[in-house]
Amino acid sequence: MKELLGSVIDDRAKDLTAMADQIFDWAEISGKEYRSSALLMEYLQKEGFQIESGTGLETAFRATYQNLEGGPTIGILVEYDALEGIGHACGHHLQGPTGIGAAIAVKECIRDIPYRLVVYGTPAEETLGGKIVMLDAGYMKELDLAFMSHGSPTTGVDEKCMALENFVVTFHGVKSHAAIAPEKGRSAFDAALLSFHAIEMLREHVPEDTRMHYTIRSAGGPPNVVPDTAVAEYTLRSYSTDMLDNIVQRFLDIIKGASLMTSTTYDVQRDLPFKSKIVSHTTNDLLMKNAALEQAPCVAPPRLKTGSTDFGNVLYEVPGSCIRIAFVEKNAAAHSEEYLRAGKTKSAHDAILCAAKIIADSIADVLLDPELLKSIKEEFLQAKKAASSFEQ
Repeated sequence: MKELLGSVIDDRAKDLTAMADQIFDWAEISGKEYRSSALLMEYLQKEGFQIESGTGLETAFRATYQNLEGGPTIGILVEYDALEGIGHACGHHLQGPTGIGAAIAVKECIRDIPYRLVVYGTPAEETLGGKIVMLDAGYMKELDLAFMSHGSPTTGVDEKCMALENFVVTFHGVKSHAAIAPEKGRSAFDAALLSFHAIEMLREHVPEDTRMHYTIRSAGGPPNVVPDTAVAEYTLRSYSTDMLDNIVQRFLDIIKGASLMTSTTYDVQRDLPFKSKIVSHTTNDLLMKNAALEQAPCVAPPRLKTGSTDFGNVLYEVPGSCIRIAFVEKNAAAHSEEYLRAGKTKSAHDAILCAAKIIADSIADVLLDPELLKSIKEEFLQAKKAASSFEQ
């Protein structure tokens, strides 16, 4: 079966790599990926997938293939947004062709059992976190298992990722001359400074892997004027979504307290929250087993801790994993010139085919062995229950 899956992907190599090169050249930024999403949808539609566009975001889509009636729903998520001012320096142009290659191989080779394949186009990962918007609109929650791929210096999988909350707070005070009438002023800048100091006090009372960052975006003006406006930005992170929820409430109390102590008011802009994923060790092991089978390049141990991603929100709702596939030099950092230079190389093209085979092999394993999928889902439910109860 896996030889058959691989042969279908190899037969599509020219189409898949040309598609990736085209998306790389367009380099459409988050929310503006009109041509990239259209290219992927058109190809899937020609292959017999039912297309629904605008799934939560204008450049998002869902492409569905139903084989027979019933069966599990397996998802493949793909990104295609570039970085503004840089281009495809994160390898997102590889994901759509990889996902399409895997989906077509499964569709062509597995015909005698029921299942549904769903390829989700998920834009705006680099900015607002498009998958979060799509989840809020009701998408992706129907999946029994979710797969994704991502270009990387090494081939491997991730363990934890960080939940993240970001806030922009504007403090409003009363302007006055700092020398002639200081008593008439109410310093918005003082409120921001007090909030920063309180966050430093909070550090003593949170788990050691919590991260809290802050900065001043606008300090309010010259030193001889009591500033009536100050804008501060805060980022809070934790490897536990539940713990971060608790920290957010304490942070909001800090903002309220800073405002009360300075007789100021404030407005809070809260960005979309990134959740920490529920790790599916069985799915990770499955992907790595098939990475070995396909002789993937530069295999590395799992990354135990990573940053924040909107895929974490998906993996908080359904089990799944992302295979990181090597295509760039080992010490290259994402969002770098090294990634950009590697974007249309033979190693990038090889990565598309290798990752597509790994995902197709893994889908075949869970479709042909229903007990495997059952164990993945049971593991996920137990891990999510444990994560919630730990914080309580």
